[in-house]
Amino acid sequence: MRRIAIFTLATLLAATLAWGAAQSGTLRYNSYMMDPVPRELDERIVEMFMERYPDIRVEHSQIEHETFKQAIRTFLVASPPPDVLTWFAGERMRFFARLGLAAELDDVWQDADWEDVYPAGAQAMSQTDGTYYFVPAHYYWWAVYYRTDIFEELGLQIPETWDAFLDNCRELDAAGYIPVTIGTRFRWPAGGWFDYLNMRVNGPEFHIRLLDGLESYESEEVRNTFAHWQQAMDAGCFIDNPSAYNWQEAAEFMVQREAGMYLMGQFIMDVVPEEQQANFDFFRFPIIDPDLPVGEDAPTDGYFIAANAANMENAKLFLEFLGSREVAELWITEAGRLVPRTDVDPALYTDTQRKGLDEVLRRADVIAQFYDRDTPEELAGRGMDAFVEFMANPDALDRLLADLQREAERVFAERD
Repeated sequence: MRRIAIFTLATLLAATLAWGAAQSGTLRYNSYMMDPVPRELDERIVEMFMERYPDIRVEHSQIEHETFKQAIRTFLVASPPPDVLTWFAGERMRFFARLGLAAELDDVWQDADWEDVYPAGAQAMSQTDGTYYFVPAHYYWWAVYYRTDIFEELGLQIPETWDAFLDNCRELDAAGYIPVTIGTRFRWPAGGWFDYLNMRVNGPEFHIRLLDGLESYESEEVRNTFAHWQQAMDAGCFIDNPSAYNWQEAAEFMVQREAGMYLMGQFIMDVVPEEQQANFDFFRFPIIDPDLPVGEDAPTDGYFIAANAANMENAKLFLEFLGSREVAELWITEAGRLVPRTDVDPALYTDTQRKGLDEVLRRADVIAQFYDRDTPEELAGRGMDAFVEFMANPDALDRLLADLQREAERVFAERD
C-alpha cells in the first residue's frame, strides 16, 4: 500500500509539474498576417494570450506573406522550428503532414471538444489520413468587387452572365476606365481567374479532378477555359501589364477610381480606406453554363504546430486559445472574416458578411479552397506561371499546356 501511495503521489506530482511547465516558459509563433487589419488583430490575440498566461512569453514574428510562403519549409526543418505557425487548409496543409513536419493534434481537438462545434467540412479539411493536424480559424469568400459609383455613373447592371460581364468591360473601357484590375507579380491572383473560369466553363467537379491529376491540362475542356479567358482579354477587360503590380498595388486603381472591378477575396477591404468603403460592393462571378453546378472559392486560414516544436505543451495551449469561440468572434467583429465554428453569435455578422454567406457561398454547390491550395505546391507554381504568361502571350498556350501536363504527370507519378 505504501508503494502504491508513493507511486500515486509521484504521478500527481509529475502531472502537476507538467501542467506548470505548460503554463510557463516561451513560445515561438510565426505568422504571415501582415496586412493592416489582420496584423493588428494578430498582435492583439497574442497580447490576450499572454495576459491570460502571464508566465508564458510569446516570441511573435510577423513575416511578409510571400516571404513566409517561400520560407516555411526552412522554418519547419530548423532546430528548433517555430512552435506555432499560420498556414492554409487543403493540399498545402496535407503536404506538411505527409512529410512528418506537422504535429498530430487529435488530443487538442478532443480536449477542446471541437468536433461538437466545427462542422464536418471543417473537420475534414483539418485532417490528413484521419488524423488532425490543423485548426481552421477563419475563411472568406471570393467575388468580383466593383465601384458602385462608377457603375451608377455609367448605368451598368450587375452582370449575371458571362456575356453581360464582357459588355460591362467594353462599356467601362469606352468610358476611359480600367474594366478589371489585377496584380500578378506574385502570380496567385491569376490562379483565381483560372479557378473561376474553369469551374464556370467545366463545372467544379471537373476542376477538382484536374487539380487532383485525374484530368489533362491539354484536354478540350481546359482549352475552352482559356478560350473564355481570351474572350475577356479581347474585350479589353484587364489592366495593362498586370505583372508589374502586386495585389495591393492593383487594388489602388480601384481606390483611386481608375478601375471598375477586381476579382479578389474579401480581404481586399483590408486595404480600402474607410472613407472609400461605401463605394465598394461585390457580386458572384458570372455564370457561363447555367446547366453546371456552381463552384466557389472560400480559402480557409488557420494554424498548426511544428512536429519538432520545442515547446509542445505551450504550443497546444496556444492552439486551443486560437481556436476558441472568443478568438473566432474577434475575427468576425474586428476583421470581417467568416468563421467555421457553429457556436458563434450569428448577430455578430454584418450585412456584408451575411451577403457573402447568402449570395455567394450558400448558393454554391461545391466549395473549393484555391488553385495553389488544392493542387500540389510545385505543380501550382508551374500552373500559376503558365497563367501569368498566357495573359502576356496568349499565342504560347499550346506550349504552356503541354509543359503543364508533363509536370502534372511527373508530380502525380512521384506521389503514386
